[in-house]
Amino acid sequence: MPADTNPHGDIFGGWLLCQMDLAGSTFATRQANGRVVTVAITAMAFHRPVLVGDEVSCFCSVEKTGHTSITVKIESWARRRTAKAPIKVTEGVFTYVRVGADGRPLPLPSPADAQRHSAACCSSAAVSSGGPHSTV
Repeated sequence: MPADTNPHGDIFGGWLLCQMDLAGSTFATRQANGRVVTVAITAMAFHRPVLVGDEVSCFCSVEKTGHTSITVKIESWARRRTAKAPIKVTEGVFTYVRVGADGRPLPLPSPADAQRHSAACCSSAAVSSGGPHSTV
C-alpha cells in the first residue's frame, strides 16, 4: 500500500489538509507581507476522494481580514490521470495571524500595501504510486 493512502487507494484527508495549509500559508504570507501562523480551520468539506495518480491544485482567496488576521478560502481541485477537466475535491476556510520574530501578533499591512502583494497563489501536488509528492 503506497504511503498516505487507505486500502482503497484514496489519499488520506490529512495529507490533503496539509497541502491546503501549505498553500494557504504561502498565500497569507504574501498578503501579510510577513510571517504567518495557522490559528484556525473553521470549515472543511471533503467532496470527492483524491486517488493515487491524481494531480492536485489548491487555489486561495481572501475571505476577510482583521487587524492581525487573514481568513483564506482554499479550494482543492484534482485532475484524474488522463482527464482534461479538474473536479473540486475539497474546500476549507483557514485563518492565519501575522506574527513577528518573537511569535507575537503584528498588524497586517494597510489595504493599499496588501493590494501590491496580492498575487494569485496556486499550489500543486502529484500523487504517485509511491505516495504523494508535493511539487510546491
